[in-house]
Amino acid sequence: PADIIEPFHSLFESSPLKDRIRNVYDDISEIPAGTKYDRIISIAAFEHICNLPEVIARSGLLLADGGNLRCGIPSEGTIMWKLGYTFSTGLEFKRKYNLDYEVLMRHEHVNTAREIEEVLRHFFADVEVKVFGVAKAISFYQFYACKQPQFERCSSYLAGLTS
Repeated sequence: PADIIEPFHSLFESSPLKDRIRNVYDDISEIPAGTKYDRIISIAAFEHICNLPEVIARSGLLLADGGNLRCGIPSEGTIMWKLGYTFSTGLEFKRKYNLDYEVLMRHEHVNTAREIEEVLRHFFADVEVKVFGVAKAISFYQFYACKQPQFERCSSYLAGLTS
């Protein structure tokens, strides 16, 4: 079984795989202290999170020895990502609603791929990246495997939020 963080319960409540979920949290801050995970996975979520440094610092503290944070993110902020959504979802959105999809994207994606990587590298000593594309700047999607959380840095950051 796995634990999940998902405030929009309708996404999983009717799933035939629901029995594989052990615990459901609406926010990472709800996970009890002392809980440890071998792996934390985030797929296309970090670009939407306004308190990203807090979430990544908490993730680092939740990892067991040898654990890792694995995340996939769109290459938000690169020309390839913009071209990709402009000529796919953007065209369909314009046709269906007669609205500019880029306006929605500016409000939905509050973090660029570069900003996300900076935060990951701040809280983890070992960060590997792979891209779906030629390079980070010319890619559609990026994958990060983060190991060796810097526990002192994570703790210090979170302590600063409560003082």
